[in-house]
Amino acid sequence: MMNKKLKKYQTVPADFDKPHCNCGIVGVFNHEDASVQAYYALHALQHRGQEAAGITTFYDDDQDRKRFAYTRGMGLVLDVFTPETLTEVLHGDMAIAHNRYSTTGSSNRANIQPFQMRYNSGILSVAHNGNLTNTKTLWKKLQDDGAIFQTTSDSELFLHLIARSKKTTVIDKVREALQIARGAYSVVILTEDSLIAARDPRGFRPLNIGKKKNAKGEDAYFVASETCSFDMLDAEYVRSVNHNEIVVINRDTVETGEMQSLKIDEDTPEARHCIFEYVYFSRPDSKIFGHNVDKVRRKLGKNLAVESPVITTEKEGKVTVVPVPDSGNTATLGFSRMNQKHHDQDTVFEIGFIRSHYVGRTFIAPGQDNRELKVKVKFNTVKGVLENRNVVVIDDSIVRGTTSKSLINLVKKAGPKVVHFRITSPQIKFPCHYGMDFPSKEELIANHYNSEKEIADAIGVDTLHYLSMEALLESVPNDVGLGYCTACFDGIYPVPIDKDLDKFAQE
Repeated sequence: MMNKKLKKYQTVPADFDKPHCNCGIVGVFNHEDASVQAYYALHALQHRGQEAAGITTFYDDDQDRKRFAYTRGMGLVLDVFTPETLTEVLHGDMAIAHNRYSTTGSSNRANIQPFQMRYNSGILSVAHNGNLTNTKTLWKKLQDDGAIFQTTSDSELFLHLIARSKKTTVIDKVREALQIARGAYSVVILTEDSLIAARDPRGFRPLNIGKKKNAKGEDAYFVASETCSFDMLDAEYVRSVNHNEIVVINRDTVETGEMQSLKIDEDTPEARHCIFEYVYFSRPDSKIFGHNVDKVRRKLGKNLAVESPVITTEKEGKVTVVPVPDSGNTATLGFSRMNQKHHDQDTVFEIGFIRSHYVGRTFIAPGQDNRELKVKVKFNTVKGVLENRNVVVIDDSIVRGTTSKSLINLVKKAGPKVVHFRITSPQIKFPCHYGMDFPSKEELIANHYNSEKEIADAIGVDTLHYLSMEALLESVPNDVGLGYCTACFDGIYPVPIDKDLDKFAQE
């Protein structure tokens, strides 16, 4: 009887129509409360993965031998770790940590990082953000050579490659493994005496270094996907890990202040940072790739207003601009100010949506087609702000379009005069193979319609405009040697991808 009742319901991801980044990573070196520091840093990165979390620490036993302790679990950071776990289990002054949202590899406990191993050079632990694109090739080669895999995650490949390396030093083993791996990887690795941080030769995913004083007055070092982790810890930002760089932090670093830096490949190619990190993934209070996310998002909004302003007559009244929270907030400030300033148009920024932050990773919804209820669980409109107004809704992207359509339906029920929709990125038309989880190409709304007008009609808005690729690239920092991956928009993939990699990952 119970099963029949349950069939009426389905479990729905909280962000069921947004792209997902697959994780955030943290490293701590030379801090007496390494696990607690990692815990808070990981909490600041909760937006990068809500499926699972893990922390690994290294410590010396009674005989001065290096041991590791770890705790991993499904759920949010606050749910996985307890005060007792952090203080009584996770000993040591060095740690790495990981938030997970699965892309490559299924969703189960075995795939929760960090991963650790004992091998001929001692013990080692690794946490990885990104996706490898030669997974199929490496997996089959290692399996043919006798490797036994414990997970279905591409991140496990790093352990096998390091363990099988014939190089004499641990650093050289790590470097060789990173040279063999291909695709997107920002990694933190614990060895018996070092914290290693590295970004792939193209630098798809961000990674940053910070430091602060420990209880002894020495420098403690931190590595994290985003600098909002350092703010949580009151640590100062030092710099970004460069693309194609391995950074080694050890006792020499503590004593001299110098970090060892090596290249992964001898020749450093032009960077291909994920541009969607600026558009959506990263927190606006973070610095990634050496630049402030907030500043970039404001510029995205300003350029969107220049490219596609909303102009009304005096009789029609002012323009009311509302963000889809939370990722649309900063860009909407830029749009509203530029629409006012550049076009001499009476424009006001308003909070038109109230977002519930208590949805969790998933929620239960009745029926397959009750899409509006799914949206209402997460959003509600402020009717007094929208009623009888010329409304502009600002969002970062449209993926399937189902959520956008339901959001617009909620807006219309509030009784606006007209509804415009403005998107701070180009149309998403292609899957990502470098650490983002989009629906299949066939599910993306941009591949079903020939024009913005057709998509506007499908969603139910009066006008729609996506930011052009030219304006997007003009909005992001353009330092010398700095380039971006825009594959989800244009289908141009900077790093080769194994044939049938998606099918292999599913299998």
